[in-house]
Amino acid sequence: MSTPHNSANVGEITKNVLMPGDPLRAKFIAETFLEDVKLVNSVRNMFAYTGKYKGKDITVMGSGMGMPSIGIYSYELFSQYGVENILRIGSAGAYVDTLNIFDIVLVESAWSESSFAKTQNGYEKDETYPDEELNNKIKETAKKLNIPIHLSKIHSSDVFYRDAEEGYYKKIFEDKGCEAVEMESFALFHNAKVLGKKAACLLTISDSFTSKKATTAEERQLSFTNMMKIALETFCD
Repeated sequence: MSTPHNSANVGEITKNVLMPGDPLRAKFIAETFLEDVKLVNSVRNMFAYTGKYKGKDITVMGSGMGMPSIGIYSYELFSQYGVENILRIGSAGAYVDTLNIFDIVLVESAWSESSFAKTQNGYEKDETYPDEELNNKIKETAKKLNIPIHLSKIHSSDVFYRDAEEGYYKKIFEDKGCEAVEMESFALFHNAKVLGKKAACLLTISDSFTSKKATTAEERQLSFTNMMKIALETFCD
């Protein structure tokens, strides 16, 4: 069985999926960390690979950018491919100066102005949450690896290029407590809740609204290895 967006057959995608936004980051993870790798989806170049990490079966698949994109792929993975856990591994922009370039954030909640959840099933609230058990497992794994992580509430935005007054992000932090921004977690967490599955999100800070520092596209694709190691080891136990 396949879907309009995924040519993989049932059984070719494992119950544990790592989901970077960039399909080329999925390719990098598969080629760098996995053994016995098989490309199981290339529809729209949204690459999905299944292989083994330390003997454990795992799939890594791109989600694309934004809530509509991850909304489609995560919903199909959960509902049609038997996936139980999706761990998003993405990039984020820091709203506060306590988060620096390459810092790793474990998302505790996602706030959004998006209508994704309301449109999907009438959910009226503006926050969604990761699975607590999966988050606890990620924290334990990071501690074992001696890799520091920050626990943060984040802003899931529908808009990358925002026409707003200078420093608008400060008000979002002050009013909502969001320490960083990305574009996918709100929808991922909602889909997991609706379908009785588990989702979590690790983010690496790729740019800062306060310091104005930023990583290159190549650095974002290739250099977020500490986040990748935490994610892979989480599903290794």
